[in-house]
Amino acid sequence: MTSTTAVRRVVKPVVFLASLGPFAWLVYGAFWGDLGVNPVETITNHTGIWTLRFIVITLAITPVRWLTGFNPIIHFRRMAGLFAFFYGSLHFLTYFVLDHSLMFAGVWDDVVKRPYITAGFTAFVLMIPLALTSSQGWIRRLGGRTWNLLHRLIYITAIAAVLHYLWKVKLDTTNPMYYAAIVGVLLAARVWRRARQASLAARVPVRGEA
Repeated sequence: MTSTTAVRRVVKPVVFLASLGPFAWLVYGAFWGDLGVNPVETITNHTGIWTLRFIVITLAITPVRWLTGFNPIIHFRRMAGLFAFFYGSLHFLTYFVLDHSLMFAGVWDDVVKRPYITAGFTAFVLMIPLALTSSQGWIRRLGGRTWNLLHRLIYITAIAAVLHYLWKVKLDTTNPMYYAAIVGVLLAARVWRRARQASLAARVPVRGEA
């Protein structure tokens, strides 16, 4: 069994089940009444932080492949992105259904008036086209170049998600700053690699030149 086959048949199912762990914890806590004195806040915070974590994981997979040369890791990028959208959807629905009782007018007022809601809503909206076009079928329909350009929205999504977390926390901003630093490094790594590739390409002599 090759490493790629092992990843697809063995590792991916294990990672998929592990990624459902935070959701299973919420279901268990809700069933046993173990979500604290403010269950809505617990659900909101839990789904929000896991949304951000999966966004970071999605961003980290490509640089990890560059550093390690372990190409099969790329098979986890789509899964991580879809789990980011899954937990982001739970995060938004908790806010929309439990905080605002399905009243979109209240949500829109928050989006306009509260910067951290603006950032969070932006991150969620940008994840929708990423999730909808994540399949191989959409890559063929859009073409690789267009698909890659579209999926660079993940960079804006990550920045908006970090700002949402940072602006929401009013006292201790230590954890949001950690995530901001990680996202900053991951984005800087992409800029550095593209600059390096452009520099190397510029050194290649044009055909016909010495």
